[in-house]
Amino acid sequence: MAIRISGINLPDKKRIVIALTEIYGIGQSLSAKILGELKIDENTKANELTSTEENNLRGYIEDKLTVEGELKREVSFNIKHHQDVGTYRGTRHSKRLPVHGQRTKTNSRTVRGNIRKTAGSGRKSASEKT
Repeated sequence: MAIRISGINLPDKKRIVIALTEIYGIGQSLSAKILGELKIDENTKANELTSTEENNLRGYIEDKLTVEGELKREVSFNIKHHQDVGTYRGTRHSKRLPVHGQRTKTNSRTVRGNIRKTAGSGRKSASEKT
């Protein structure tokens, strides 16, 4: 049976240290730290956890960490706050441009919506109709 934590079903066949990264807000280093604190072996598969380990893990994540919907709400509130105050970061967010100082002349095409296809030779294949 799949483990369900914070509304996310963890994959059964993966190691628990990797399976926890399915939850928004938990990366590999935080996952390893959580498992170390709860004294759960990182190499056990998610479906091999005992019910007590599963309950301890669920309780720890839901009580002590901000994850999933709550974290997404917090991040969007912070972005909205920057936009309301009128900071540089806020204006970059509202213009849908890179926020953290990246160059925009060449590399932000996808953010700006300026997607160009690479040019081919211009020659049509013999099977295509002209």
